[in-house]
Amino acid sequence: MELKADNGEGIDSWKEVTITYSAALRQIETRMEILNDEFQHVHQYNPIEHIKARIKTPESIVKKLKRNGYESTIDNMVKYINDIAGIRIICSFTSDIYRIADMICKQKDIKVVARKDYITFPKASGYKSYHMIVTIPVYLSDRTVDTKVEIQIRTVAMDFWASLEHKIHYKFEGDAPEHIRNELVECAKLVADLDARMLSLNDEILAISQAPDR
Repeated sequence: MELKADNGEGIDSWKEVTITYSAALRQIETRMEILNDEFQHVHQYNPIEHIKARIKTPESIVKKLKRNGYESTIDNMVKYINDIAGIRIICSFTSDIYRIADMICKQKDIKVVARKDYITFPKASGYKSYHMIVTIPVYLSDRTVDTKVEIQIRTVAMDFWASLEHKIHYKFEGDAPEHIRNELVECAKLVADLDARMLSLNDEILAISQAPDR
């Protein structure tokens, strides 16, 4: 495994990559925690259950570059790999996903580069999640680096399904038996139904609690 340095995008070593992308993750994570606290103060409700963050390993980056036909350089990594820094936001209800995405879009120093709505348009496997690629400025001692972060927003149930699907994908190296793939699709339907019923139940509880006679 080797990533060659070529001074691209103002980042010329793996050490700088780690520092820059880790800083970007911390900024996004802190921003989400602040927004969650504010939402609790204003609406007496927390849309975010928990947050997971990770930096992609050098081995995984090199593998992805080679798979896409790029030389393993720092410049290509920064330019072509959008998920070096990844953050997963887990929430209770489907409606929270779009609420959180909207809050992210309203942050003035966060630029949304791309988004994919796999909730409205699930993958054939049944996978559901809301993906955003954003950039956030990381202020170093001598320069500012606009750094990409992939944000995935999903419910607890969606995250449980996705975790199992991820394990199966690597267990069978992307070629799981057909009956397992079919069972995963059926489980995805159950997850979607559970999310819809839980949201409906929550809406009913809120309506009752806000009724004038209570």
